[in-house]
Amino acid sequence: MLHSVAVGNILPVWVKTFCVDTDADTVIKLTDRGTHQAIGVVTDCEFFLKELSAQLSE
Repeated sequence: MLHSVAVGNILPVWVKTFCVDTDADTVIKLTDRGTHQAIGVVTDCEFFLKELSAQLSE
């Protein structure tokens, strides 16, 4: 959680990021701490990466 908040805080605002975690608290803390360019997804990371890979390969 701390790493995602730290990365979100050092990146310029025009860089869009995704926070994928199974714990909703991580996603909420990331947006609460001022990282407004992050899009939070609460799901299993393995499922997310498989779906992302499938969609990108189409």
